[in-house]
Amino acid sequence: MAHHKSAKKRIRQAAKKRLHNRYYKKTARNAIKELRSKTDQAEAAEMLPKVVSMLDRLAKHNMIHKKKAGNLKSKLTKFVNGLAS
Repeated sequence: MAHHKSAKKRIRQAAKKRLHNRYYKKTARNAIKELRSKTDQAEAAEMLPKVVSMLDRLAKHNMIHKKKAGNLKSKLTKFVNGLAS
């Protein structure tokens, strides 16, 4: 258990930040699942920029690795383009 005032504060801050990060990561994962479940190319193409933006924001704030974000964006773009054919 922490004994210093600053350590106790750091524990509180870390717990608050963890909940904040969890919310945004879960929201992005749900958006990815929703995009992958689309069968209409027009709907998927409309949703893609929003999901890409979410991934970029997560990578910017180091919630996910920037290369993971790039890989996900690439796979999702290929998926959306593949719906056209």
